[in-house]
Parts: sequence; structure tokens; C-alpha cells
Amino acid sequence: MNGTSTGKGNDPTPGATPPVIVVGAGPTGLILAGDLAEAGIAVTLLEKRPRQISNLSRAFGVHARTLEQLDARGLADDLLATGSTITQLRLFRRLSLDLTTLPSRFPFLLITPQYEVERLLEQRARRLGVRFRYETELLALRQDADGVDIDVRTGEGTTTTHRAAYVVGADGHRSTVRQAIGQPFPGDSVITSLFLADVRLGQKPDSVLTVDGTGDVFAMIASFGDGWYRVMGWNRRNEVPDDHPLDLDEVKDVTRRALGTDYGMHDARWLSRFHSDERQAPEYRAGRVFLAGDAAHIHSPAGGQGMNTGMQDAANLSWKLAAVVTGQAPDNLLDTYQTERHPVGKAVLRSSGGLLRLARAKNSALRALRAVVSALVNAAAPARTKALAQITGIGYRYPAPRGAHPLVGTRVQDVTLKSGKRLHEALRGGHFVLITPPTVQLPHHTAPDDKPATPPAVEHWADDRRTTILVRPDGYTAWAQDDADTTAIEAAVSARFTTPGRH
Repeated sequence: MNGTSTGKGNDPTPGATPPVIVVGAGPTGLILAGDLAEAGIAVTLLEKRPRQISNLSRAFGVHARTLEQLDARGLADDLLATGSTITQLRLFRRLSLDLTTLPSRFPFLLITPQYEVERLLEQRARRLGVRFRYETELLALRQDADGVDIDVRTGEGTTTTHRAAYVVGADGHRSTVRQAIGQPFPGDSVITSLFLADVRLGQKPDSVLTVDGTGDVFAMIASFGDGWYRVMGWNRRNEVPDDHPLDLDEVKDVTRRALGTDYGMHDARWLSRFHSDERQAPEYRAGRVFLAGDAAHIHSPAGGQGMNTGMQDAANLSWKLAAVVTGQAPDNLLDTYQTERHPVGKAVLRSSGGLLRLARAKNSALRALRAVVSALVNAAAPARTKALAQITGIGYRYPAPRGAHPLVGTRVQDVTLKSGKRLHEALRGGHFVLITPPTVQLPHHTAPDDKPATPPAVEHWADDRRTTILVRPDGYTAWAQDDADTTAIEAAVSARFTTPGRH
């Protein structure tokens, strides 16, 4: 049985072709689909699971840069209400990172379960018209110069074929999309037999996040704020397969050895083992098919960067895909997704893997290295700032063309503008934002009838800074110039918003 599935809402338009199909309804797929729908693009989101938001998801930490992206979508404050924040990251007992020094509206780590992130993103996606198809499994895909055909199987066992202009695989580390395009996933397992448990505690820990360990065991306890706690642990002397039975007594024993107490844990609602790999796809794009999140890269849980990195992938790809689908940019803009996000994924693999290896240090050489690293980061402000920037995601910058202004490719900090809006508020709706000195007044422009481009929103600095910058929808600088006059600004804007091919 063949069919075509498209359009916004629940009813398909017979014979039409959806511009984009997203596979995987986790945080990465949800933010991507929502962004595309907000740009006026018909999006279908396929998910193999039944329609339900699991309360047993692994991720629980939302870093500053991810909160900034959610703020630009009007969701950050709602998410903050679901969890608790911590302002200190403690590693290896000796190392402490002060999050209050972050140059962000969110100088902390938010502890909240992944299902709260998914709940808000799904509500947004539905409100914007994303078409959801649960219990729908991707079987195969084929692409040509004009689009992609995918074969799917529904929960009733029916097989159908759908066509899209582009497909994005956000379907996790076992990604069917990645396998379908023949993309390898090289790497290794870095730690086996980690366990996860959701429990209640008889004694409340002193902090929202408690982490410690020895050379043989480590454990972490995070509060969800609703009486449930997530426990993660590892025992060097009991590394067993993922399907080996796990009971609460084992969780309590490892926690006592690592933290000195099990806090009277009881009533486990979920127990699971897993192993942690370090893997990355060499290419995030294959023609009209893209990989994002765990489908593109997986790494150790150290630093809590997994879900956050995937959501940053989505924020980078969504505005570019929207610009190409709507005819505002040439196809080669999509190549920058690889050049910008692949190095970030590689850096996250390297940093999270390094943290995990130091945390598990058993021999004297590694323990000495851990002590040196801790002392260096504690004592040296530049090293501390770099470590914080990388873990929280606010320190990454994207490559800039030769001769570009130093700000090009950098994250733009949220600031209050002359209009009274914050930058993240001005970015809502997926807009570019042009920020000029207050003395620069630009005439109102509309795009020519034959050019479907949408001009940027224009704002002014609230202070006397003299640099004009064009901010991308994902909050990074696209263009900047000091002391730019009206002619230079109009030329820069015209090049990007009225002439596809010069982005």
C-alpha cells in the first residue's frame, strides 16, 4: 500500500509533498520540527514509540546555552519552573567550577528530567502545526535529485511510502536513517555496565546534585524536585552485560561505597543498565538527508552534554533548512551544518571522554594527572573559563570567512536592546536580528516580489557601542562591522536577504 503524507495538522493533503520529514521525537527532533513549522514549512515527525512522554528518560541536566536557545523560543522560563538549579559543578573531589560566572541569563545548571523538556517542545510543535505519526517505523529510504522516498511501517503493520524534499534523522544512536544512508559510526565503548535507577530517598542529600567516587566505584544522585531521584553508578568489579539483572540492593551498595551513604533509598520505579560509547558519524549530511543528535554522535555522560549537544545541532540546522526550503538561500548553505557542528561534536566526545577517564583513574599516573588538572583549573582563571564555556556550550564559535569581523561566528550574548526587548525575545519566531547603534536609522524595506526573502528585524543597542551586527536565528553573528554607515549596512543586508546565492 502506497500513500503520501503531508501538510500541517492531522489531515494530509492528497498528492502533496511535505518539504521535511523528521525521524525521532526526542528533544532534537522536536525542536527541529517546531522551528521548521514556525517558518511556515509543512513538517511530519515520525516516531517508532507509542504516543507518550516517558518519565524514565536518561538526561536530566540542561546547560546554559540550551536554556538560551529555549529562551529564544519562549520556553526557558516554563522549563525553569519544573526543576532546580545548581551553581557549582564539583569534579574529582578537588575541582569546583563556579557557574555563577557564566556570561548568561542562566548562570547555572538546571536539573530537570528530559521528559519535561520533551513535554514543552511537543506542545510547541503541535501548536505550530507539526504533524505527528507515532508507532511509525522507518524501513528504508531512497533519494534522488528532487527528494527522498521513505518506506515506513505503522503500528497496524501497514507499509506505506512517503516523499519529502529533505529528511532529518534524529532517531538516536541506533539510527535507522544513518544505517539507511550507509553512514558508518566508528568509535569504541568507553565504559560498560553503568546503571540508572529512579528511587525515593529516606534522607535528603545536601545538594540537588551529588557526585563522588573512588577508583573502583562512582555514583551520582540528582533530584527531580518531585520526590524522585535519579541515581547513576558504576562498579569496576562488576562490569556485566546490559541485560544482566539489576536490583535495588546493588544500587544501594555502590552508592554507599561511593558516597558514604545510600540515603535510605527505596521504592525504585525503574532500574536499567547501559554502556557508554564514543562514536561519531564522519558526515552529518548525505544529499538530502541529515543526521542530528545521538544519530550523529554519542559520548560518555560525563558533563551532561548529550541532550544539550543534540538540541544545539537542531538549532543550527533548522534555520538553514528553512531558508533553503523557502527559497531564501541556495542549497550549499546546508553544507555549513557539517562544517559548524561536526567539530563541536568531536570536541564534546573529547572532553566528556577525558572527564570520564580521569574520574575512573585507577593507576597512579592517571591519578596524578587528575590532581594536576584539578589544581590548574582551580588556580588559573583562563583554564577555568574555558572548561566552563565548553561544558555549558556557550564557548563554541563557528568558522568565519577569511577577513571577516572577529565577532562573526561567535555567540551573541543576550542583552536588553533600546526597544526594551532582550535579544532572545527579538529572535523569537526564527528571525534574523540586525542590531545597530542608536544613531543609525535605516529606511523600511520589503523584499522584491520575485525574492521570497524576509528582511531581518531591526533593533538598536541600548548603550553607545558602535558595532553593527547581524544575528542569525540560532544566536550567532552572521556579519558585523564597526562604525558601519547606512550604505554598508544596506549592502550587507541586501546581499543576504534579496539575492539567493550570496548567503
